[in-house]
Amino acid sequence: MKTLNPFVLLCLFLLINFCSSPATKVEVPPPNILIAIADDHSYPHTGIYGFAETQTPAFDYIAQNGVLFHNAFVAAPQCSPSRAAILTGKNIWELEEAGTHASNFPIKFKVFTEILDSLGYFVGYTGKPWSPGNWEISGRKQNPVGKAYNRYQLADLPTEGIRANDYAKNFKDFFNQKEEGEPFVFWYGAFEPHRVYEYQSGLKSGKNIETVQVPEFLPDTEVVRNDLLDYILEVEHFDNHLLKMIDFLREKGELENTFILVTADNGMPFPYAKANVQEFGTHVPLAISLPNVIKGKEVYETVGLIDLAPTLMELAGLEDAMTPTGKSLLPVLINEEHPPHREYVLTGRERHTHARPDNLGYPARAIRTQEYLYVYHFNPDRWPQGDPVPSTPQNDQRSMVKGFKALYPGYHDVDPSPSKEEIMAMRDTPYFDRAFAKRPREQLYDIQKDPYCTQNIALFPEYKEVLIQLKQQLLSDLKQQGDPRVYENPVFDSYPRYSTMRNFPGFNLRGKYNPAFAR
Repeated sequence: MKTLNPFVLLCLFLLINFCSSPATKVEVPPPNILIAIADDHSYPHTGIYGFAETQTPAFDYIAQNGVLFHNAFVAAPQCSPSRAAILTGKNIWELEEAGTHASNFPIKFKVFTEILDSLGYFVGYTGKPWSPGNWEISGRKQNPVGKAYNRYQLADLPTEGIRANDYAKNFKDFFNQKEEGEPFVFWYGAFEPHRVYEYQSGLKSGKNIETVQVPEFLPDTEVVRNDLLDYILEVEHFDNHLLKMIDFLREKGELENTFILVTADNGMPFPYAKANVQEFGTHVPLAISLPNVIKGKEVYETVGLIDLAPTLMELAGLEDAMTPTGKSLLPVLINEEHPPHREYVLTGRERHTHARPDNLGYPARAIRTQEYLYVYHFNPDRWPQGDPVPSTPQNDQRSMVKGFKALYPGYHDVDPSPSKEEIMAMRDTPYFDRAFAKRPREQLYDIQKDPYCTQNIALFPEYKEVLIQLKQQLLSDLKQQGDPRVYENPVFDSYPRYSTMRNFPGFNLRGKYNPAFAR
């Protein structure tokens, strides 16, 4: 095995707190790293956060034996750009093609998994890695999160919508292939609770449709309540496999020497959530446990998942191995009373699916403090969730759930679902407008009073100073970080999409750059 750098900060912490003599030397093996990432899972949908009908013993265990974060945010409300930001510690506007959905991942951007692999860690993943997109075209030898371990499949699926991957068994397969004493980095990327769901599977499992909590931006109907129960059931499937991994580590005597992080790549796949920089698109669960340190701590400061990469680099004594924009969470994790971490986080989005003519995206940036969320749209003339389009065989969108048929085509940035169709039937209502209508250039929400972002207060005179201050801070940071959008550079609209293209007019070549927007 290659020589490992010492885990300086962790050793120092252990020395200070557990050794009677400052001169005593303590041999601390490098911790293993287990990263569990759900696909499309919003805060506060776990048991310990108090969301009704949700049972997540694994997440709750990590929170109770580590640190529970109440205000953690992804860099983007979409899979692949969010995952790229986690891996690099950078915001999406710093990542070129990797900052948009289903494009590629330039090899010049270092990722923590590759760095730790080069230092002797055994690195692998099961389930969903960095995806969707094309990592091969950039010259990478494997997916940025490591080698795949997906050989074992479930014999019986809990529901029709759940993937067959036996995540826990594949983790055991990975573990059993490493050398004795070799530290590991494992990326457990569940496909759940990404759609599609088996309709009423949650209800059939015994969950109570009356007690489930409906976010205020969704209509409180039987269809939506059932959809939420089906979503919760898949959250629990993700958690169930993590619990098996925790139990396995305990059996192997490795649990007390494993850094475990549990979170999600973006918010729930419902209208006005996923693919939106509003609260339920970017606010995700986060719990972290670290060997031999704090247990049961709760943190209410804002943190970003771009803080994960620098956390692991500092843990490994490798602060100079990357140049992240994120800030290490280690001081938060190892101190009962930690110094201030962040006053705000930045988020943003570019193209999600092929949902507009010319394969255009919907560029937005946002700044989130503990009190407010400010959103800036660079092209408010575009439809935020995709164009409403004429019905054709290529453009029709089906929910893929038995018993439901799309009432209206289009708005393809919102995943097909019973909830989407319920809201599409509610035209001329706030539910429809929030989900699908065009938006003003600026939006401001008082999160303390309006956690569901249902009232835009950007034009309220009493919030004028707040809006000005947040806008100035956002644009200043974007300029400092070289965001092409603030320099009126539309290069993000030129980047290729390697996933399915639709029958929209204009440029629609899969895997090709749009020369009209290249800079």
